[in-house]
Amino acid sequence: MLVSAAELLREHGAAGTTVDAVLARSGAPRGSVYHHFPGGRNQIIAESLEFAGTAITKIIEHSLQDGSIGALRLFAGFWTQILEGSDFAAGCPVVAVAVGGTREDQQLLPAVDAIFTRWRSALTQALVDDGVDPSRAAPLATMAVASIEGAVILCRASRSTTPLDDVTDELALLLTANITG
Repeated sequence: MLVSAAELLREHGAAGTTVDAVLARSGAPRGSVYHHFPGGRNQIIAESLEFAGTAITKIIEHSLQDGSIGALRLFAGFWTQILEGSDFAAGCPVVAVAVGGTREDQQLLPAVDAIFTRWRSALTQALVDDGVDPSRAAPLATMAVASIEGAVILCRASRSTTPLDDVTDELALLLTANITG
């Protein structure tokens, strides 16, 4: 059910992620929702957000062994696969919760912020490890995450990975220019 809810978040946003939609997607019986998620829709969304955020964090952290440029390219490659694999119907579930949903979903914004912070922190550390001045690393990491996430949105709208490719190439040039080692 968590995977189904995360998929719904990335395709339809928080407002489109309902208990009925999760059940239809997952094929789970209705009783299992109330057994595993006694908090109903709110709990499903919160846990699927954390599930998706943690999965993406692990991808970023794993890619850091290839340095900041490698991590950037792997992160972009991950989104290319998601976009193309969904025929441009799926985006980032974390962004979906950040920008959409109901007033009730606003309680999830601290969790969204924490996920984005983990992503930026991981990339910041990779940049520092690559020799980027620590005072530049955090702003560059913020720009990289924001640019990639924004590019994913542009890709969905244009039904093309060109915006993501362009942003990735430009970010790689910028990061490389800041690497001193």
